[in-house]
Amino acid sequence: MDQIKLTIDGKAVEVPKGTTIYKAAKSLGIDIPILCYMDLKGLNIENKPGGCRICVVEVEGRRNLASSCSTDVSEGMVVKTSTIRVLNARRTVMELILSDHPKDCLTCAKSGKCDLQDMAIKLGIRNIPGQEFAEMSTYRLDTSPSIIRDMDKCIMCRRCETMCNDFQTVGALSAVNRGFMSVVAPAFEMNLEHSPCTYCGQCVAVCPTGALTEVDHTRNVIAALSDPTKTVIVQTAPAVRAALGEEFGLEPGTLVTGKMVTALRTLGFDYVFDTDFAADLTIMEEGSELLGRLGKFIAGDKDVKLPILTSCCPAWVNFFEHNFPDMKDIPSTARSPQQMFGSIAKTYFADKIGVKREDLIVVSIMPCLAKKYECQRDEFSVDGNPDVDFSISTRELGFLIKQANIQFNGLPDEDFDKPMGESTGAAVIFGTTGGVIEAAARTAYELHTGNTLTNVDFKELRGLEGIRHATIDFGGFPLKIGIAHGLGNARKLLEDIKAGRSEFHAIEIMACPGGCIGGGGQPLHHGDSTILKARAKAIYAEDESKTLRKSHENPYIIKLYEEFLGKPLSEKAHHLLHTHYFDKSKNTFSI
Repeated sequence: MDQIKLTIDGKAVEVPKGTTIYKAAKSLGIDIPILCYMDLKGLNIENKPGGCRICVVEVEGRRNLASSCSTDVSEGMVVKTSTIRVLNARRTVMELILSDHPKDCLTCAKSGKCDLQDMAIKLGIRNIPGQEFAEMSTYRLDTSPSIIRDMDKCIMCRRCETMCNDFQTVGALSAVNRGFMSVVAPAFEMNLEHSPCTYCGQCVAVCPTGALTEVDHTRNVIAALSDPTKTVIVQTAPAVRAALGEEFGLEPGTLVTGKMVTALRTLGFDYVFDTDFAADLTIMEEGSELLGRLGKFIAGDKDVKLPILTSCCPAWVNFFEHNFPDMKDIPSTARSPQQMFGSIAKTYFADKIGVKREDLIVVSIMPCLAKKYECQRDEFSVDGNPDVDFSISTRELGFLIKQANIQFNGLPDEDFDKPMGESTGAAVIFGTTGGVIEAAARTAYELHTGNTLTNVDFKELRGLEGIRHATIDFGGFPLKIGIAHGLGNARKLLEDIKAGRSEFHAIEIMACPGGCIGGGGQPLHHGDSTILKARAKAIYAEDESKTLRKSHENPYIIKLYEEFLGKPLSEKAHHLLHTHYFDKSKNTFSI
């Protein structure tokens, strides 16, 4: 590879041809301020529109300042990053951005974690000249079930557009208008609910301002906890325990399961349960469904619907309803663990404790913003009463704990309540890409072969590659498994199925990078693969520490079937634990 020699701030450096000034400076330890630039190394995605101009530098021989994030180096280039001219330009650019930006920092959801706010402080902005004469652009607030879009706060960094279009291939967001009126928004109607948006929340995870935030359910949760007529229970997803500690300064991958349980009890929840219980239940239903289809296939049935697709991720479900509605009979009909939990909680558990359905409030703590949307789907309610009342993200739980002045890091470890707090290691690994299908394989193998699985670690199913494949020996039958995380990768697998090129018998799909560990509601990771790997490592460590590591061995799941459901795929199980899908292709516009 050709090497380019240049000088930055008096320091000589040699970098490969095609390197930007920003990256060349970074290799010297020179920090050039950035705002619109985003480098998601773990996802191989780089956003470098050079639009905000905060990263401008002086290049000898050029009349104009250069955007360092989008300008490649050249031989003999002399760059200065800290001249008075550069400083004045950056300050002027920031003042122009702020002149058309709302001044509600005290109440903004991103206050304290806002890149624009941090940059204004770094550049020493204390007033905005001429602001009293400027007329700010204004837009209506766009509120969907999961995401709030405030275009008044959009600075056209286009990070969200990169995530939505390049990584997820959803196409819900695009640049519209010019000048001060330019924003990133859904086309035409400018409404997320009528766009192909899947509510994955990856746009929220990368937005540097308050232009994209999650719908806040913490007020509803506080109100429920304050109501003496309600019994309020909570479920926590597996990925939450591997990331929540980051909100309190702990290293990524620090397991805080016990402290999280204690914090939730301190907040006043009547019962603290684990979504992992419902993950074990999901495996019983989804695994049985897989074995049923597989049995027909082995027997020679050419019409059996294979590959079976996992259905735990609501953003992924929304994606195929929008983009591949003609394939909606291929995914498993099993509900997600969140929704299975809610259904069982408001029937089986409510009966056990003698509480009416309408007086039982179910709250979920999820790494995912699409879960907010999922719990509001009409099919997951009875006479208007939802199975899961409110879903809050990992970040929201962190904020709630801080608001309550709970000293999280000093809390003792406590255990989940029973019966819906008991789970196996198979359920824990639902939190990372490959985990759902590995959990299913552990149970399906034993039920299919009748043999005991001595080594439950299907390590060939693990990793962070966008698309993975493996073949597992199922008692002489080569079970071919596909795995994808990121909806762009999912699209490739679905197009292969549609074209008849797929040889897989089962495919796991998760919308977010790394699966739930990289969910849109997790502490911000900015695509850092080291953080995602640390969270995944923590998930597998908890799995290994469990006495029981196969879903069908969970004694409380066994008891649930004996007392209430009968057996997997029974009529009652189908009614409470399964769902159906819809053609949403005609209800949205695309760009």
